[in-house]
Amino acid sequence: MAWIKTVAYDDAEGKLKVLYDRVKGPGNNVDNIMMMHSLRPHTMEGHMAIYKYVLHHAGNTVPKWFLETLGVWVSSLNECQYCVEHHFCGLQRLLDDDDRATAIRAAIEARAIHEAPLDDRQKLAMEYARQLTDEPAAIDKRIVEQLRSAGYTDGEILEINQVSAYFSYANRTVLGLGCSTDGDILGLSPGNSDDPDDWSHA
Repeated sequence: MAWIKTVAYDDAEGKLKVLYDRVKGPGNNVDNIMMMHSLRPHTMEGHMAIYKYVLHHAGNTVPKWFLETLGVWVSSLNECQYCVEHHFCGLQRLLDDDDRATAIRAAIEARAIHEAPLDDRQKLAMEYARQLTDEPAAIDKRIVEQLRSAGYTDGEILEINQVSAYFSYANRTVLGLGCSTDGDILGLSPGNSDDPDDWSHA
C-alpha cells in the first residue's frame, strides 16, 4: 500500500485514533492517503483541514461537481491515478449524469478539454488549472482577468486556485510515498459541507 510504514485503524492509539475516528468511512475504513500521515498525525490534521475547507465547505459557490472535475484534471496532469480514481467517483456521484461524466473523463484523458461537455468559462477554469499545474511560474494576471470577464467572482477564482493547488499537494503526497487504492472504498468524501468540523467520509 505504501513505501513507508503506516498504522492500521485497529492498531491506532491516542491522537492518531482520534483523527482516524474523525475521517473514517463505513466499516472503519480510512483512505490510504490519510494513512500516509499516520506516523505524524499532526500532518493528517493539516491535510484534512485544507481538503475539507477547500473542497467541501458551504462557503464555496463554484459547484462542487466542477471543483471535483478540476481535481480530476490536475491529478491526471500529474499522472496520479489514485486521486483520479477517487475523485472521478465523487464527480460522477455529484453530477448524477454518467454519460456526461464519462465524456468529461475522456476529454481529460485525451488532454482535449475543448471537447469536454463544459461551458466556455468552465473550460477557461480548466486551462487556468492546467497552467498552474504545468507551468506555474509562467502564469500571469491575464488569465485571471479572463476568468473575471467570463463571470467568475474573485472569490470563485480563489476557489479554483485553491482546489488546483490542493490537488498538486495531494498528488505529490500519493506519488512520493507509493500510495495505492488497495483496500480503499473509492469515492467517499466528507460530504457535510454545512459543518466544517465534520470530516467523516460517506
